[in-house]
Amino acid sequence: MHFILAIDQGTSSTRAIIYTTSGKMIATSQYPVLSKYPYPGWVEQNPEEIWEKTLRAIKEVIAKVEVKKLIACGVTNQRETTVIWNKETGECLYPAIVWQDRRTHVFCETLLADTAVFQNKTGLLPDPYFSASKLQWLLNNVEPARELAKQGKLAFGTIDTFLIWRLTGGKSHVTDITNASRTLLFNINDCHWDEELLQIFKIPASILPKVHRCDANFGTIEKTLFGKSIPITGVAGDQQAALVGQRGFQIGSIKATFGTGGFLLLNTGNKPSHSRYRLLTTIAYQIKEELAYGIEGSLYHAGTTVKWLRDELKIINLASDTESLARSLSSNEGVYLVPSFTGLGAPYWTNTPGALICGLSRNSNRAHFARAALESVCYLTREVLACMKDDTELDFSILRVDGGMAANDWFLQFLASQSNLQIQRPHDIETTAQGAAILAALGCGEISSIQKLQEEWTFEKAFFPEEDKNRIERDYQGWKTALSKVL
Repeated sequence: MHFILAIDQGTSSTRAIIYTTSGKMIATSQYPVLSKYPYPGWVEQNPEEIWEKTLRAIKEVIAKVEVKKLIACGVTNQRETTVIWNKETGECLYPAIVWQDRRTHVFCETLLADTAVFQNKTGLLPDPYFSASKLQWLLNNVEPARELAKQGKLAFGTIDTFLIWRLTGGKSHVTDITNASRTLLFNINDCHWDEELLQIFKIPASILPKVHRCDANFGTIEKTLFGKSIPITGVAGDQQAALVGQRGFQIGSIKATFGTGGFLLLNTGNKPSHSRYRLLTTIAYQIKEELAYGIEGSLYHAGTTVKWLRDELKIINLASDTESLARSLSSNEGVYLVPSFTGLGAPYWTNTPGALICGLSRNSNRAHFARAALESVCYLTREVLACMKDDTELDFSILRVDGGMAANDWFLQFLASQSNLQIQRPHDIETTAQGAAILAALGCGEISSIQKLQEEWTFEKAFFPEEDKNRIERDYQGWKTALSKVL
């Protein structure tokens, strides 16, 4: 029996998982990753902490199998998060600027007049969410970044690139096409770094990684780290990896991942399809020669809202407590939360931080807060889905879900009613790591066909819309009223 190692470096944690080549999970290890918020709208992480916890997690799972039977490694990661380091020393020059960070919003607003240029080239908007303005900020504000770049000694990468650089001992400065497509520097039409965009952000091409398809050879993990040289043969950004894990290979396949944020990704086929609602056009995957595009809607806050209830408000002890609390109420009693802690993602793209909770009364208690938090993610998801349907005219009726919040039955039932879709939850809700393992298996030749993968997919439970349409619509209109107070 052979095994595949999957590395899943997310916003809130780093995980390593060992799978059999048939997809069975053998071992898993997970460590939390801390985020710091030095100023309003700023979000940073320590890249050395990310590296150390990734190593620790890998060592723990590898200890549970015969190392010689590991045939490949797949990597998936939080996208857009930006790191720069000295190529000669490997030292990072500044904390990783996380995808949620909004520090560059003033500069990005100066680019709004050229929105069409960015959309046509990259499928994205000139927004702080993406790597380009973060990288520009680092070059302009961190010494000696510009000087090292001039000397050819500076490297830029998203988290996949950073980890692969370290794992290969600095031999591979690479990324995959899905991560590249989230930088605001990559032309998704000709699949190259775009010279005009590099000039706009004043970013030298020399610091950029080489771009590969998702199932390519990205280099080899050094034998000194884990006792064996392990080829890295699959890489994708977390949301694209989740689509692969959910077997979303057909046009019209759609998945939603509810982790730190909420991310909906719809497979639109082999040509980019642009949104009238400012949803994002992105590369879904490139496997062998098959290039697939997607439309994506991103919610900045999903699991982070639940984490806020737990860590800051101390309303719950565990994230799972929200289910019983929400279920204890027969209605929301007019209490709504708009989770714009660092602004709102699709389709609003607001930069002003400041969440809102409204409708509180003397009788409101922690159950109202918990229910409002879960409901807010459902309402935002409903709005993104409506935009996707109108943009593409694809008549999808099933939404496949994954991520930590997908374990919450109350949440998925409310989501089914608000979206008017059948919600399918897979047996393993952590499909992001599974997607990385699938890509690695494809890359090393262990899996030969995505068609076979598609046929093997099954779900654990389905949720269907409730019949009380009047109540569903009344709840939604209450949300719209609350939302109008922050827009």
